[in-house]
Amino acid sequence: MPSAFQFQCHLVLIFLAASKGETRYLEVRDAGENDPFLLLSEDLKRELSAGQIYRRSLRCIDMLSIEGQFTFSADQPQLHCATFFIGEPEELITIHYDFVNIDCQGGDFLKVFDGWILKGEKFPSSLDHPLTTSQRYVDFCESGNIQRSIRSSQNVAMIFFRIQLPGNGFTVTVKKISNLFPCNVISQTPSGRFTMVIPHQHRNCSFSIIYPVVIKISDLILGHINGLFLKKPSASCAGVGDFVELLGGAGLDPSKMFPLADLCHSFHGSAQMKIGCDNTVLRMVSSGKHINRVTFEYHQLDLQETETRKENSIEEFCFPSI
Repeated sequence: MPSAFQFQCHLVLIFLAASKGETRYLEVRDAGENDPFLLLSEDLKRELSAGQIYRRSLRCIDMLSIEGQFTFSADQPQLHCATFFIGEPEELITIHYDFVNIDCQGGDFLKVFDGWILKGEKFPSSLDHPLTTSQRYVDFCESGNIQRSIRSSQNVAMIFFRIQLPGNGFTVTVKKISNLFPCNVISQTPSGRFTMVIPHQHRNCSFSIIYPVVIKISDLILGHINGLFLKKPSASCAGVGDFVELLGGAGLDPSKMFPLADLCHSFHGSAQMKIGCDNTVLRMVSSGKHINRVTFEYHQLDLQETETRKENSIEEFCFPSI
């Protein structure tokens, strides 16, 4: 049986058939009583030409992975609503308020959060985000017309809102822009291939896959200077400023997950690991002194694979939770 965390994450991922159930994050509660999300088909995406703007109404709990103009109008008091936005790994999300009609003085609110929140856990974690937690919130009732456009720092963002008077609501336009060096990413799908590059930046970057997976690292470059790789004298990553770690756990926040493996030596080849946790994260820690790069691929782990070991596999983890 899937864990509660997997159920909630599957509920908000756009390409999954969402099931009804309980979901909680920050001030949004009992959201699972809403209908499943409107799934966006590839046919629809192909039909939208460059000159067209996709428009539709928002549900109280919704997910968007496409650009367009979206309107929410309350037909009854809506106390705990949220819209999750997700793009491709190489995209940032911009949210622009076209129209807002809410009663801030009466207790309504409309907030943008830079990232995602589920059950009080944040992605990216506070350790990996360039802004403080308070700076990641933009409250329309406080900023008003001062800040009508908000840009995310990664491929996910969300708005959450309370609108008590029927007929009130808002309209937003969502656009995506390219991100040359993606850092923190939530994968839309249970399989894929990705290369993470941190070029002389002192930052930590996490790639989150909300599935049990087989992950294979095929290329790792740490401490790249003038075409040479720095050799690490120690077999341990303790005290090393540049390394990659694999994390697993039952929540969204990488800082609260269990460390499964550390990699602090450059290599070309293949290192594979089976991780049966609800959430798998590859996290790169960079001192900013070097150009660091890691290439990896992943696919969803099935029960049959848990019984098969490969010679280049690291010890498996979290299988009881599958």
